[in-house]
Amino acid sequence: MSVLPLASVERIMRNVGVERVSMEAIITMADILEDICRDISKEAIDLARHAKRKTVKKEDVKLAERRSV
Repeated sequence: MSVLPLASVERIMRNVGVERVSMEAIITMADILEDICRDISKEAIDLARHAKRKTVKKEDVKLAERRSV
């Protein structure tokens, strides 16, 4: 079950031009987005720990995102 609000996921999809979208597609997109977020978060945590910090900073997230591509 997705923790992201499905209405928000649908809104994101519509903002880029999707005219019609099934609930199944919205749920699938939410699952994919959560997986990506989870992976980037884990990497950002590792980066913060490497810098001897407990707080994940914006820079950690941005670097983690670049490394995940």
